[in-house]
Parts: sequence; C-alpha cells; structure tokens
Amino acid sequence: MFMENLNKFQEKYGFIVGRNPKMLRLLNAAQKIAKKNITVLILGETGTGKEVLARYIHAISKRGSLPFWAFNCGAFTNNLLESELFGHEKGSFTGATGRKKGIFELAHKGTLFLDELDTASQAIQIKLLRVLETGEFLRIGGEELCKVDVRIISATNSDLEKR
Repeated sequence: MFMENLNKFQEKYGFIVGRNPKMLRLLNAAQKIAKKNITVLILGETGTGKEVLARYIHAISKRGSLPFWAFNCGAFTNNLLESELFGHEKGSFTGATGRKKGIFELAHKGTLFLDELDTASQAIQIKLLRVLETGEFLRIGGEELCKVDVRIISATNSDLEKR
C-alpha cells in the first residue's frame, strides 16, 4: 500500500523519491500520519521539501480530494498576517471596505499549510492556538464567532528548541 500511494503521488506531482532508506522511512511515517486527523509540524532546512511533504500528507489523507492551501507567514507584516489568516470586517481598519474571509475560512474542510509559522508574533500565535484547540476565531473587528474544520500542517526552518 505504501509504495502504491507513493507511486501514484510521484506520477501526479513529479515527486521523485528514489530508494534512499531514510527518505522511504520518512514517507512511510507520513503515510501513517496522513490517516490521522492531527496537526503536524515539519522541521527542516530551507529547500528540503517541507511543502512537498505537506502536499503528500494531504494527498493521501481523507481530505485529499479537498483544497490544499499553502501560506507563507513570513511574507507578511504582523498586521497584514492577522487579516490574511482570520479575515476582517468592513470598517475594522483603514481600507477595510468590506468583509474579507481569511485563509482559515477558505481552507474549511481541507488542509492549510502554514510555512515559517515561527515568524508570526506571539499574539498571532496565541490566536492560532485557539483555532487549533477549538476551531474557532473572530475576524478582525468581528463579533461573530467563526468555526472551521481545517487540518493544519505547519513548517519552519528554525531550530525551535534553541529559540
């Protein structure tokens, strides 16, 4: 079953693995993780394929036919990051001319890959923890609780133990 899933993924995405025993163990572990509806943290240096691994986990999971959203937290300032993740209501800040859904709402029922998650401020990470624990959040300026069902796969190239 493992090799069958791997071969299908390789054909569909051009994902070349080879026969390196360490890589095969990693992908075997990923296949086991994919069956569970759990949050995943992928650690690795830049360029090691963290997003490719996240896409593999998503593709072979029960959510595989649903959307996969990749989002780089490091590409945004903290103010913009909060709006992009959680959305905002009309008038919540200058330039907010209407309601905007955030990436969490857009990824509802699917998988959300949050890259460079460690670059987010502590305040945003606390809000993210709330979403992980309850699936609930407020849009910026909102009074209505939003509820989502999203699998989170996050990644960083930082050494979190040292930080």
